[in-house]
Amino acid sequence: MHVSGTQTDMQRAAAVLTLVILAGCSGGGIMPGQHQSPTATQSSARATRDAAAVPGESSAGLPGESSAGLPGESSAGLPGESSAGLPGESSAGLPGESSAGLPGESSAGLPGESSAGLPGASFPCAGLPATGTAACTLAINLNVPPNPGTNLAAAQIPGLHPADLQAAYALPSDRPGGVVAIVDAYDAPTAEQDLAVYRAAFGLPACTSANGCFRKVNQSGGTDRFPAVNTGWAQETALDLEMVSAACPRCSIVLVEANSALLDELGAAVDTAAALGARAISNSYYAIEWSSQSAEDAHYRHSGVAITASSGDRGYASYPASSPYVTAVSGTALKRGSSGWTESAWPYSGHGCSKYAAKPWFQANVSSCSKRSAVDVAAIADPQTGVSTFSTAAGGWVVAGGTSVGAPLIAAAYALSGHPDGPGYSYRRAAAFHPIGTRAGTYSLTTGLGSPNGVAGL
Repeated sequence: MHVSGTQTDMQRAAAVLTLVILAGCSGGGIMPGQHQSPTATQSSARATRDAAAVPGESSAGLPGESSAGLPGESSAGLPGESSAGLPGESSAGLPGESSAGLPGESSAGLPGESSAGLPGASFPCAGLPATGTAACTLAINLNVPPNPGTNLAAAQIPGLHPADLQAAYALPSDRPGGVVAIVDAYDAPTAEQDLAVYRAAFGLPACTSANGCFRKVNQSGGTDRFPAVNTGWAQETALDLEMVSAACPRCSIVLVEANSALLDELGAAVDTAAALGARAISNSYYAIEWSSQSAEDAHYRHSGVAITASSGDRGYASYPASSPYVTAVSGTALKRGSSGWTESAWPYSGHGCSKYAAKPWFQANVSSCSKRSAVDVAAIADPQTGVSTFSTAAGGWVVAGGTSVGAPLIAAAYALSGHPDGPGYSYRRAAAFHPIGTRAGTYSLTTGLGSPNGVAGL
């Protein structure tokens, strides 16, 4: 049936009026038809009480949000679906990427999101975590096949070695350092054995439970029962222990295994690490921000203890990196040339403005964000220029990256500094960092103050 211009105009007007009415009825909280994230334990109630669908699973986007989806985005949601892109980014979404943007939006996507994954790498902890739950941030270089050999000479092991990292970041690695804690989810049954292979290969002193250097405990600090095994998180744990060893060979290490990847339980493990006397605590995981995330901040606030967190590997701000009490570590590509070491920003690193965390005093004059910018410092993360790590769960020696590398490296550097503190200390000493794409002593949304040049800024 032919529709006249007048009838068409009337239909269009009615449609617009309907949209206006619906927009006026929308608001925060859980939208009708939106699913709740499952609650694994009673203790997870705080993290999940505002749980909403993972972005893309309903029109509500992040918890407490409208159809705007990710922080700083328009109603189109994920980057590449509108001209907004990621906060501070162009319409292309992730830097250097096509308009497809985030995982699932193109055949490449990010690791674990399609058969292609991140070019040349994969995530052992694949997929977006549910609200109030974290995922590890480890990326494995797929161009270097795993080598199961436990007695390889250092020259046979690909990737950056401890001596490389110590030189690139001018770390005083002969200092004692003290106790560094690693917090990860689930049990890594071969953690101590993997650590022994790594340290022996590079001539580092033994760090074992027998000599008192290494200790593994559960979320409550006990050793009678450990959580379930998770292969992806076991790879993360191996990397974290070995990066502390690379930066601070004389540090003692305590591994605290959370019962699960719920933020409530990971936070409880951080509290246990602080109670056990750790001077620095590393957290190589990220969660999608949600409206009541500040309820978790108490876990990351311990006087006299430096707490680091990976900024994530999905290009946008995440938690706990956006907590004002942690040092958020973004990622770089680290390369050695004829004239020394060079670094550039790794484009997949989590960065940008938090949707919920207030702007802290130490970013008042450096960041263009109206709230907290979720990066403070940076370190190696690109798996194509990645570090050597040995993990039984990964198949042996692999080359690894992701912002998982930087969190334990910076935690160990804090221990070497002799005065571990919160991120505000570093902002008062910005000249003590290698600038990455900026002038010395200045700040970048992607790499923060830059990477360590010694430990004077930590």
